Amino acid sequence: MIRIEKPDSPPELLETEGVDERRSHSVSYVHDPEAYQSGERTFDFDESIYGHESVKSALIEAQHRKCSFCESKVTHVTYGDVEHFRPKAGYRQHPDQKPLQRPGYYWLAYEWTNLFLCCPLCNRRHKRNLFPLRNPEDRAVSHRDEVDEEDPVFLNPGQDDSEEHIGFRGAIAYAKDGSTRGRRTIEALRLNRDALVEVRRDYLDSAFKEIRGLLRLLNSGNLTPEEETSALQLLRRLIEQKRQAAQRDDKQFASMLRDAVEKFEAEIPEE
Repeated sequence: MIRIEKPDSPPELLETEGVDERRSHSVSYVHDPEAYQSGERTFDFDESIYGHESVKSALIEAQHRKCSFCESKVTHVTYGDVEHFRPKAGYRQHPDQKPLQRPGYYWLAYEWTNLFLCCPLCNRRHKRNLFPLRNPEDRAVSHRDEVDEEDPVFLNPGQDDSEEHIGFRGAIAYAKDGSTRGRRTIEALRLNRDALVEVRRDYLDSAFKEIRGLLRLLNSGNLTPEEETSALQLLRRLIEQKRQAAQRDDKQFASMLRDAVEKFEAEIPEE
């Protein structure tokens, strides 16, 4: 995961029809909060607003076509989902919590800061309505409450520097310095699911194939001093090229690549 920098100004539709929908939902809730809390009444959310082409296009551009959670290039294989960080229809504090707690963050259904592009696996199969807080008593349960007072367990890709919490050992994600938020995000979103790890491993093998070969050659003891000097110079150039490339947020699995560069740099033999 990396931090996502979205434009401050939302797509126009969110500020017009989206604002109207938020007002309508808020008024409806005030008139009969118990019915919405019990699930007797539910909100009808308009996907043609929050999922509009203008919204999705803005997210695709801001996120470099990548899933906000796993950093896969979403548009290579799917159109992607517009995901609500705070679930709009209902929430779960725990994965096995039943029934769904309602009404959810209905007032944030069209809020620009709450929307992200996500791959279907991260969104529909893993995160879904799960949104744990460190202290559930602080949960905002209506538009009258302040979500800023919440302390979410999941890393927010639009606010948190995820690379302070999640790192990579090869293709495997881990929680840096024992970060609880990093660990819980990895576990809930299954950021080490087999298929994803396999894709990341293949990506690493391809990206650093030449560097791995040079390291093996340098550690073989079969080079003359002149050959060793030339190999070291080439190795440093290649690692620096990878470092510069990894700083580009549009790179798939950029956070993993950054950690890989540091690892390989540490393996450069002494001259």
